[in-house]
Amino acid sequence: MLTAFRAFAKSWVAALLIGLLIISFAVFGMSDVLQGQFSTTVVKAGDRTVDDAGFRRAFDEWRQQTEQQVGQPITPQMADENGIIPRLLEQIATREALAALLHKMGIRPGDSLVADQLRQIPAFFDPINGRFDSNLMAQRLSQANLTPDAFLAQLEDDIAQQHFASGLVSGLRAPRAYSALPAMIDREQRDLGYFQVDVNNVEAPELPSDDQLQAFMRENSAQLTQPEYRVLSVVRFAPRPQDLDVEVTDAQLQERFAFRRDTLSQPETRTLIQIPAKDQAAATRIAQRLREGEDPTAVARDLGVDPIVYEGRPRTAIADRKVAEAAFALAAGEVSAPIEGDLGLAVVKVTSVNPGRQPTLEDVRPMLEAEIREDAAAEKVYERTQAYEEAHIGGASLAEAAKAAEATVITLPAISEQGRTQDGQPVEGLTPQVMATAFELAEGGESDLAELAEGQYFAVKVERVIPAALPPLDEVRPVLVRAWMQREMVRRLEAKANELAELVRGAQTLEAAAGTIGARVTRATSLSRATAQQTEQLSEDMLVKAFSAEPNEVFTARAVEFAVVVGKLEAVRPGDTAEIAAAAESGRGQASMALFRDLVEAASLAARDEVRVRIDENRARTVLGLQPRDKADPAKAPAKAPEPKA
Repeated sequence: MLTAFRAFAKSWVAALLIGLLIISFAVFGMSDVLQGQFSTTVVKAGDRTVDDAGFRRAFDEWRQQTEQQVGQPITPQMADENGIIPRLLEQIATREALAALLHKMGIRPGDSLVADQLRQIPAFFDPINGRFDSNLMAQRLSQANLTPDAFLAQLEDDIAQQHFASGLVSGLRAPRAYSALPAMIDREQRDLGYFQVDVNNVEAPELPSDDQLQAFMRENSAQLTQPEYRVLSVVRFAPRPQDLDVEVTDAQLQERFAFRRDTLSQPETRTLIQIPAKDQAAATRIAQRLREGEDPTAVARDLGVDPIVYEGRPRTAIADRKVAEAAFALAAGEVSAPIEGDLGLAVVKVTSVNPGRQPTLEDVRPMLEAEIREDAAAEKVYERTQAYEEAHIGGASLAEAAKAAEATVITLPAISEQGRTQDGQPVEGLTPQVMATAFELAEGGESDLAELAEGQYFAVKVERVIPAALPPLDEVRPVLVRAWMQREMVRRLEAKANELAELVRGAQTLEAAAGTIGARVTRATSLSRATAQQTEQLSEDMLVKAFSAEPNEVFTARAVEFAVVVGKLEAVRPGDTAEIAAAAESGRGQASMALFRDLVEAASLAARDEVRVRIDENRARTVLGLQPRDKADPAKAPAKAPEPKA
């Protein structure tokens, strides 16, 4: 075989093939040849990229927000069916393009500004000693699927965009004409005359036949179809009360106390004011003025700098290491000499000192005992999950494996994906994670053991699937009859109202048309958009029709009660000039914010024009476990849906 390969490599055919390969690399580039196979880029904007993990994180953030709003799990398939994925990609591309353009323009936060922002995030500081903890930061970020580098990059982008937005909005005030037009429209006054056509003015429909009800069900199948229901068996592993009933020995307490001593101690904290200085001479003057008792804020203001105030912070919370060393060597009320810090020249005044405190074992005994018991309980939960896993991997069913692990299996009644029974009652204790897992399985399928919360696990089996279907006619007959009769009555009311409206559009007055059915004409005068909602006797449909009509136009609309009105717009007058002027002035702030939003949107669109943007939707679909879409078949694209929230 090797001899044959060597012979082929020396032939003219091999030389030709190698030559063509070299030409292809020269024309298309090695990176383009390999990119299709190895690229993980979903969105590219200039030199910025969003990879698989970044897109997945953005999608998960959108999904979590949406699930909180709608109260039910959202799957990638549901997002795809509602056209969310391409819209989310467009939002990401616009965001990255704007960030790339701002960086290109030189709008970049300095390290000290980023550090100052980090100091505002209490989740990254140890709650016991108040020190910034990089390990705690990494742990908190990992819970949000973020790395420290990615978080810092995102923080820098946020600061840059905040400064950009501040530059746009600073001094921005919309022209008075921007708020004057809405004020004129809102206070325009209209006079309306109308009368009602109610159920006493039309013949009642006869009860529907079964054929009519069946047809009505088919017409409204989307609303009447019962969702898919599933009968589930769930096994959960969580600490039991008896798991916490363990004896804690003195040796265990001593060992835990020795391990936690540093984190349990309360470090010395100080309140101090740091004033930056431009040079040594300025620093000397600052120190002198502070020693003479001048207010530090006033001294900083005179020099045109911003003082840095640390309120009751430990040494580790001070950004500049050398400033921290100098400040913690001073007594309360003392002023330092000029300090050549890592971040520049500064002078510090210490206003108060709170001594640190080392706890004794007796101080923290209850807390440490609780920790030891919780750890012991978690270990017992782990042992039960291991017993379950061993049995399940060995071929045992969910129920058999749960029995081997001494765990309880709960079989739930048929429930929908929204966690409700067939009679519409919610089932307590079901999390979105359990429901999402259960509705991804086939009938008879069992999930692997998964973490439900810290120290808790679950597995689920789908015992039976009840497909989505229309309910039997007899089951919903009373409701259907009511709905059908109501629909027919509305049709008759609308037909009668349209008939009378035609009379008014002809030569008859409202009073004459109303008299044919014994109705009375009512008039609503001086209606305005600003106060219309306060008019309880006019329905929303009537108001919409009245404020979109032309003078003397006749229309029909739904009434507040079960009736239809015939209305006529009888007059339109301008509003009070003084009220319009006052409203225009008070509305300038809102108009300015609307103008600001327009400027930001225009800047974002300009960024996309300036920075080359590429989106790989199929790559994004693959990340979410969806099939790539055939770009040549636009018919497969989902219908438009509301924009996802960023």
